[in-house]
Amino acid sequence: MTTYGGRRTQGERDAITVEIGYALCSAAFAAAVLFGAVAGPAYLFGLTGGVHRVLVGAGAVLAVVVFFVRVASVLLRFARAGQPSQPGRTNPDS
Repeated sequence: MTTYGGRRTQGERDAITVEIGYALCSAAFAAAVLFGAVAGPAYLFGLTGGVHRVLVGAGAVLAVVVFFVRVASVLLRFARAGQPSQPGRTNPDS
């Protein structure tokens, strides 16, 4: 990325947009899978009462936590990694 206060190129803006989209989609998928794994038995086995509420509540809370942790980890990793100075080119030593 460019230094603070500098303007980003179109390629940098596109990379950020793609990374945000990836972070949101992968986080939504992970949250849905986790919710299904925790709350699914409540619906699958027709549980009622307190057990149903606990499983659905725990699934919802865990799904929200996983969603935000996944988004943050993807975006922080992207910010830390930086971009190559010449996109599309590889280092001859690699």
